[in-house]
Amino acid sequence: MKYTNEIVLALPLNKVIELFDNPENMREWQPGLISFEHLSGSPGEEGAKSKLKYKMGKREVEMVETIVKRDLPGEFTGTYEAKGVFNLVKNSFIRMGPQETKWISENEFRFSGFMIFFAWFMPGAFRKQSRKLMEQFKNFAENR
Repeated sequence: MKYTNEIVLALPLNKVIELFDNPENMREWQPGLISFEHLSGSPGEEGAKSKLKYKMGKREVEMVETIVKRDLPGEFTGTYEAKGVFNLVKNSFIRMGPQETKWISENEFRFSGFMIFFAWFMPGAFRKQSRKLMEQFKNFAENR
């Protein structure tokens, strides 16, 4: 499953990148995030791996992030692997004006096991969750 979401932020490109590229800010716009633990590689650089733990409803979900490409603002690509789910996300940021930045997020999901059935019956849930995260970042960035 592949899809793309876009959102425009009322902030200059350099400010958006500063906020997006700081892992300390993640809890501000990802309220379900419990922990972010660096596992290997140089933090924030290509090849680095981190474990993220989220509270989703009544359950906890762990995933491993691997930074594939880091060339901001043009591209930040990472993979996110959890039980039954592989997600490749390419984020790009484009200056639209002195106080406007467009964020484009391209997502590709692959599923295994039980998650195949979940994805089959609820494909819109993944796009909706991705969009929600982008809106939460926009709200955090514009209103902090």
